[in-house]
Amino acid sequence: MQPWNGVAGKRVLITGATSGIGLAAAMELARRGAQLVMIARSETKAEEAARRVRAAAGEAAVVDTLLADLASQSSIRQVAAKALERYPTIQVLVNNAGAVYGTRRLSPDGIELTWAVNHLAPFLLTTLLLDRLKASAPARIVTTSSAAHEGARIPFDDVNAERSWGRSGFPRYGETKLANILFTAELARRIEGTGITANAFHPGFVASHFNRDNGPLMRIGMALSRPFARSADKGAETLIWLVDSRPAGDVSGGYFFDMRPVTPSPAAMDREAALRLWNVSEAQVNPA
Repeated sequence: MQPWNGVAGKRVLITGATSGIGLAAAMELARRGAQLVMIARSETKAEEAARRVRAAAGEAAVVDTLLADLASQSSIRQVAAKALERYPTIQVLVNNAGAVYGTRRLSPDGIELTWAVNHLAPFLLTTLLLDRLKASAPARIVTTSSAAHEGARIPFDDVNAERSWGRSGFPRYGETKLANILFTAELARRIEGTGITANAFHPGFVASHFNRDNGPLMRIGMALSRPFARSADKGAETLIWLVDSRPAGDVSGGYFFDMRPVTPSPAAMDREAALRLWNVSEAQVNPA
């Protein structure tokens, strides 16, 4: 197997790259020679993001876009099929898209929307692309989590949050960010020896458009906290490092902050919970 010599020339699929840390990372990865594929829900936003990436990285930058609604499992399956048809090799998958909602909503599949977008979407997209990543090894899978996972527990007796939804969407968001870390840990165990690494990271609190469409209270809260936030470029540093640097390939199943491994919450290190979550997730994306 060839050593990892940076991201130049490697096919990188990234979700959530039309704004925030995803867009900042896409710009820098394109500058470093990555062959980008930006998966977005809106064609208009995807085209604008691609234009901004090319402007930042040069018109010679390789930037493709694919459209998918990550709340919809059928849409995820369709975009994965398109990616497999279009790209003979895929060396990097970045699961960066995420959302928090002020009220409980359901996805087109009848699944609580935060869970569907933040956890099941990366779970399903990763598993659909996993064989191509294995065939393209060395390869890397990076998933954006958050310190919001601290204090959270997976409500296995109420995964759809019918009873456990609180007064705001933030506790549920924390549950999905915990799910990202548990998913990464179990994935790393399952792909050990394949030449693929899987890691999660916390970008820090980033000043972006995240959560802007969830009503006036959410917008006010984000506006008040903005002065304490870091820039999108700073938040993207660890994502870029996990994708591009050779040392990052020495770890799999890790959780990182500011390009350093950090210890997540005890709940995030529960191996039985990670396995249980994997089995629950498989059932949710493969209903009988």
